[in-house]
Amino acid sequence: MSVLALRSIRRRPGRFLATLLSAFLGAAIIMAFNSMHDTAGQDGVDPVSSETLGTAAGVVGGYGSLLVFFAVASTLTVNVRQRTAELDLLRCSGATPAQIRRMVVGEAVAVALVGAALAIGPAMLGGRALLDMFQDSGQVARSVDYSFGPIALSSGVSITLLASAGAAFLAVRRLTRGGRERTGAKRFLAGAALVTGASAAGATFLFSATDEMLMAAPAYGAILLSVGFALLSPRLLKGVLDRLPLSGASGWLAVRNLRRRASHLAGILVSLILFTAVSTATLTMQSVESDAVKASGLVKSVDAKNLETLNLTVVGIIAVFVCVMLVNSLYAATTYRSREFGQQRLAGATPGQVLAVVGAEGVILTVTGVFFGTVAALAGVVPFTVVRTDAVLPDQFLGVWLAMVALAAAVTLGTGLGTARRVLRTPAVGAVTSAA
Repeated sequence: MSVLALRSIRRRPGRFLATLLSAFLGAAIIMAFNSMHDTAGQDGVDPVSSETLGTAAGVVGGYGSLLVFFAVASTLTVNVRQRTAELDLLRCSGATPAQIRRMVVGEAVAVALVGAALAIGPAMLGGRALLDMFQDSGQVARSVDYSFGPIALSSGVSITLLASAGAAFLAVRRLTRGGRERTGAKRFLAGAALVTGASAAGATFLFSATDEMLMAAPAYGAILLSVGFALLSPRLLKGVLDRLPLSGASGWLAVRNLRRRASHLAGILVSLILFTAVSTATLTMQSVESDAVKASGLVKSVDAKNLETLNLTVVGIIAVFVCVMLVNSLYAATTYRSREFGQQRLAGATPGQVLAVVGAEGVILTVTGVFFGTVAALAGVVPFTVVRTDAVLPDQFLGVWLAMVALAAAVTLGTGLGTARRVLRTPAVGAVTSAA
């Protein structure tokens, strides 16, 4: 770890709080669920309990690892972009791109290590709560004792450190290469995710209505489609902006600002698309499945209970991470616009007009993210519903969708407008001169 990295953290620790929060939450979730592996590996645990605990740890641990990378990458990308002038000054002073990469990666690793260490206590409490939940639902025997061992600790620390180092390396690599982006590779990955997702959703029709694995294919289809849309988010946003019939000063400025910063806002759209798609699809399909089982008069098997628990848990984890990613990205991006807001006010704009522009930007981002997330969700929900109930669109969809959209809009608009209002408290002249 370089001396420059430690010096940078000591000098301005506040800039790393968002990364610390992401690493802390990620490590806590990964360790809490992977402690189920430690618990299942004890002597005397029956096969049913062991399978339940192992499945929970494997599935949610995998999702948690992916979400840690997205969350840390989102915050680090914003952090690196806001330090462009500082990093350019280091290059002009003689620092090589390799030295700058080592500094930024060293910062990320140091912060991630602190976050992982702080997460051990909450992870132990969370893992014990998970075991109690499984025991209360009858999925795990009461005789099983909780254990927090080497699997939980090593996986939480290693995954968090690797995700932080990888995300930091990718963020600074693009900056040191002059901002050039390899769009070809991203388009290929997006195309592969879209094709695979559509194929997985279509494979739903190969299952029978009572097949225990029926939900797997449409769920993975919705997830892969949302990933494909997320990878294409800058291009999708530009396409939406080109077709918006907005009028008035606020609308025109919002479209202009979003078009200029489309690539910088990718993290926000990624969060919105993934959250809308995964949460809407999973909760709707689980609701359809539960109602179908209840109508048939049957009792849910242990496997069905495991699946329901995992579905609800995964959605909860995604909701927490998306909120963290959105709040971090929006807060950092809006705070960074202090000089821009000051210039607008010096040019004659009132604080209310500046807030109107920020609000219009938030609405456009929310609508865009929700739209493509909904498309991905429907690609999974519709095939599942047709096979399971012979209907096309379930009655449960609208209620779930409205709840998810309301949450996404509240986080996006609330954070954006709240941060902008706070930034506008600084006098316009002071905002321009301090950011210059």
